[in-house]
Amino acid sequence: MTPAGSELRRTLGLGDAAVVGLGSMIGAGIFAALAPAAGAAGSGLLLALAGAAVVAYCNALSSARLAARYPASGGTYVYGRERLGEFWGYLAGWSFIVGKTASCAAMALTVGAYVWPEQAHTVAVAAVVALTAVNYGGIQKSAWLTRVIVAVVLAVLASVVVVCLGSGRSDAGRLDIGLSGGAGGVLQAAGLLFFAFAGYARIATLGEEVRDPRRTIPRAIPLALGLTLAVYGCVAVAVLSVLGPVGLGQATAPLADAVRTAGLPGLVPVVRAGAAVAALGSLLALILGVSRTTLAMARDRHLPQALAAVHPRFQVPHRAELAVGAVVAVLAATVDVRGAIGFSSFGVLVYYAVANASAWTLDPSRLSRVVPALGLIGCVVLAFSLPAVSVVVGVGVLAVGVVAYGVRGQQVPR
Repeated sequence: MTPAGSELRRTLGLGDAAVVGLGSMIGAGIFAALAPAAGAAGSGLLLALAGAAVVAYCNALSSARLAARYPASGGTYVYGRERLGEFWGYLAGWSFIVGKTASCAAMALTVGAYVWPEQAHTVAVAAVVALTAVNYGGIQKSAWLTRVIVAVVLAVLASVVVVCLGSGRSDAGRLDIGLSGGAGGVLQAAGLLFFAFAGYARIATLGEEVRDPRRTIPRAIPLALGLTLAVYGCVAVAVLSVLGPVGLGQATAPLADAVRTAGLPGLVPVVRAGAAVAALGSLLALILGVSRTTLAMARDRHLPQALAAVHPRFQVPHRAELAVGAVVAVLAATVDVRGAIGFSSFGVLVYYAVANASAWTLDPSRLSRVVPALGLIGCVVLAFSLPAVSVVVGVGVLAVGVVAYGVRGQQVPR
């Protein structure tokens, strides 16, 4: 049950829901995550991409089943609460909000770095303010803008693939799969690449705004993930064939460097513009998802209840969106983009670990539990394979959330 006047309007169909997921995944991750992943995995980059995709697919199937059962805003916060208990739902919601707030800042700074590197923080703050205003105007406006962004980014990525694979610099020998980075490097790379796959959660967190959610969400999530995996695979193969694992690992702007190496430097500004647009698309969808989880947690008083308000005209959680936008703007003005990716991956992997544990409880049959079991194990392994600083900071932030939960529990009358 939700408080009177705080219900959201169901306006999104299958196409809109899938586009929101695509906009979340086919974003700045593919422009930024390939280089550090290649640096960790070396010749095992494609193995790492496959590993990240398997874990993401298990998470997607678990999320789809849960979203069909509980079609409300909040995603795994709601699933964990309903299937495992209030604490696990809270832990998932806390992990999501904190991790994805860091992702928002990283995406905003990516926009700044590509548009005006000397004033990256200023551009980042402006991007946050502008997209918060778009979200405030209603979910349909956000879905329409996301559709445009996805089309632009797909066109840019297709150009990169065609140019790289069609150039004389492309060499299939650079695609030989090995373990030059070791098994640990492959796992770390998979954890970093998971950052670029995690956007399908946005479909589940919008469950209260999707028409016929029990049918639409289980179809939209695998559709968005499958399309994203196909795009990422093509881009990774194309860039590797030109730069090789060593060159890719050392690249500062891997797709732009690949196009330049392939002999078409005139396309570099287009790729840079595409990266900026992609980051804007990710930021738009991220603000949507974080604000909806904030709404759900505010309804249950884990966050200030004032954040549970829904605008009577625009039918959006306007206070939650403004609060999230304000926090992200502050972070975008002050933090560095590099550490945000690892920290975000840790928080989101914890979030999906709770989702898989929740899905485990839906059906007692062994066959139905295989996917959530694989997803749960994969999330834990990848989370603790991330760079040490990301793990330490992530565990510390989770501990802060647990303490806050305990303090709140002592203050609530029984």
